[in-house]
Amino acid sequence: MEEFFATVDEILVAIDGFIWGVPLMALILFGGILLTVRLRGLQFRHLGQALRYMARNEKDGTGEVTSFGALCTALSATIGTGNIVGVGTAIVAGGPGAMFWMWLAALFGMATKYAEGLLAVKFRSVGKDGHVLGGPFYYIERGMGPQWRWLAKMFAFFGMCVGLFGIGTFTQVNSITGAVKGFFDPSMTMSVNILGMDYSIVTVISSLVLAVLVGLVVIGGLKRIAKVSERVIPAMVVIYVGFSVILLLTNIDKIPGAFVAIFEGAFGLQAFGGGMLGSILIAMQMGIARGIFSNEAGLGSAPIAAAAAQTKEPVRQGLVSMTGTFLDTIIVCSMTGLALVMTGAYQIEGLEGAAVTTAAFQAGLPFLPPGIVAFILMVCLVLFGFTTILGWDYYGERCLEYFSNGSQGAVKAYRWLYIAAVFIGPYMTVAAVWTIADIFNGLMALPNIIALVALSGVVVKETNDYFARLKAAGTEDAMAPRTVKEDWRDQEPNLA
Repeated sequence: MEEFFATVDEILVAIDGFIWGVPLMALILFGGILLTVRLRGLQFRHLGQALRYMARNEKDGTGEVTSFGALCTALSATIGTGNIVGVGTAIVAGGPGAMFWMWLAALFGMATKYAEGLLAVKFRSVGKDGHVLGGPFYYIERGMGPQWRWLAKMFAFFGMCVGLFGIGTFTQVNSITGAVKGFFDPSMTMSVNILGMDYSIVTVISSLVLAVLVGLVVIGGLKRIAKVSERVIPAMVVIYVGFSVILLLTNIDKIPGAFVAIFEGAFGLQAFGGGMLGSILIAMQMGIARGIFSNEAGLGSAPIAAAAAQTKEPVRQGLVSMTGTFLDTIIVCSMTGLALVMTGAYQIEGLEGAAVTTAAFQAGLPFLPPGIVAFILMVCLVLFGFTTILGWDYYGERCLEYFSNGSQGAVKAYRWLYIAAVFIGPYMTVAAVWTIADIFNGLMALPNIIALVALSGVVVKETNDYFARLKAAGTEDAMAPRTVKEDWRDQEPNLA
């Protein structure tokens, strides 16, 4: 059985290397750079305004959930185990330089996430009952034209796969159960044999409990997911960021050296993992791939949640959406990355997944008992992973709803398959689940990036119109209605 899994891992790594080659990374960065240039650095100029909008819901908006609720749904899927385990995986494989490329991808990714949120609201479908369907599949079909419906279907198919086999289930559950086992039964004293492999009884029990809890929430649909996310997301971010700030402050003398190591590693000056060019490519691949896994900018997932926001202004929701990338990567991932580099935990042989981050925090906080540190990180990881599972169920359902032309029977079946995948996740190897996630991420991102580049002109027109009206009115409440047509073919404006 071990030989079989080893062969599967080799095949998956080969496929992953092909998909996440230089062309796709270049395309994703190109999309972010293009939007940054065309929007004149909007993500930097209007970040403060975006953060204000994040906490203030729009009046008289149309949608299923509040703007903050939509953001929390997106953040529930975005801020997950990638912030703890994914960053560690990237730095272990690509060296400290991977953190630089993660930052760079996030800064340009903020413009990408802004465009995604804007287009999601602009081209969404709002039914008479308030039910909303929107995301890349709709802005591909409605923005680029019906002849591109095949590309929209492709996105929807891979989106279902990412939720069912990638970010949504396997990676999250694998990381959660791994952290729980590492805390309660690290030496596998209580184990059972399943299909020729030994697993801790803690893993079996935790996966079962997690599957039940996920089932209780996802069967309730978007509003229940948003309600849970609005309560859990702020709490878990405060706990993890607060814990990380303590580590950084107590090791403040090591921060300059960590930044030096990150920049040297980014440009191959440390020749991590081979020669200079090879080192740069490894750092780029791991940083960009894990960065997209973490903040999902360009992936096309967040606009599915953004489309449900109660708003009549696409630009406003675009601004709110881009704060997700800022909070996820620039704030939360940076905390993890700096802890790993400052303590050198990424160089410890034999550690993978959550164990690397746990070792870093234990080394950086020697005045706290190791058990307390491990417990706090385990709680953070469980909360991060749990909310991500919830958010990706919603994404997968919406992709399937579009792919199946609105079949609610298919959506209900998907929910039960999703719950089953949550239970199965712990029994796959760490390397395999992250590789599978990377593969589907790349396949999902491709049609979305094509659409963002094609519709960049629409994004610019909407943006210019919004800020012109805002400047003329002085306040958002006094703004005149939108004047931009639906797309460049001058259809009637969508004011939903």
